[in-house]
Amino acid sequence: MKLAPTVKLNNGYEMPILGLGTYESIDGDGTAAIKHAIDIGYRHIDTAYFYQNEVEVGRAIRDRIAEGVVKREDIFLVTKLWNVHHDPGYVEPICRKQLRTLGLDYIDLYLMHMPVGYKYVNEETLLPKDDEGNLQLSDIDYLDTYKAMEKLVKQGLVRSIGVSNFNSEQLARILANCEIKPVTNQVECSPGLNQKPLTAFCKQHGITVTAYSPLGRPKPDVQKPNYIYSPDVVAIAKKYGKTTPQIVLRYLIDLGTIPIPKSSNINRVTENFDIFDFELTPEEIAVLDKFNCGERLVPLNLIKAQNHKYYPFSIEF
Repeated sequence: MKLAPTVKLNNGYEMPILGLGTYESIDGDGTAAIKHAIDIGYRHIDTAYFYQNEVEVGRAIRDRIAEGVVKREDIFLVTKLWNVHHDPGYVEPICRKQLRTLGLDYIDLYLMHMPVGYKYVNEETLLPKDDEGNLQLSDIDYLDTYKAMEKLVKQGLVRSIGVSNFNSEQLARILANCEIKPVTNQVECSPGLNQKPLTAFCKQHGITVTAYSPLGRPKPDVQKPNYIYSPDVVAIAKKYGKTTPQIVLRYLIDLGTIPIPKSSNINRVTENFDIFDFELTPEEIAVLDKFNCGERLVPLNLIKAQNHKYYPFSIEF
């Protein structure tokens, strides 16, 4: 069985350079897709408190461990601290709760899902709104949240920590004040938003970039995004006997990012993994570079609307 190559993180742990995203993978299909992914060689699985599927993700992993398909140390499991839990006092209890939900005794990589905290109402309210329907934010400093996450590493609950949806200035502030460096910044990244400046900044500081929504959430009925349906990309795909999504994932790997395409469709899960037997030429990479327009699928508009001081996308990167 062929596994994805790995990248050595700044703390010495190895992270597979392709992962399985699980957002919206709940129920039987999601569990079947995760088990199938493990069977065909995926070792990096990405979930989050917000996805509300840690039960299923944990069960799929534990089942495959029990069956002897993998050992726990073969799996690189990523989950995330949700925005309502930014208060430093919540960080350890919620991480322990996530471990219980997953049924595992450590998390490989624990990310702060966003730099912006939300008001804590109760465990069930993940998107707290006021009577007018506005998202209720908090002004907790992400630095204080991050320092609480550093303690999780010292306690052995998590092996690595990182961030998600952070810009370069926010990362620089973490780097200037942290004891434990973040190993990754997980951001939206696709040919339409290729994140080259942010990736270069991260590389300079020994931080990897994990790419969520790498395929731009394809919509066949409207032939969007254009880089999945473009004749130029179709021609490259034909040359290698691949599909255009496979070309896009290879492109993101060749840029030095770690894509985590999500799917509950077993055929697509298989297809997305079959990208390690070719590399794109500089000319082909240049074709995909042309699609970079900086448009976001996940602009965090509810946060933007409130002019929050930690809204991450008001600067170029």
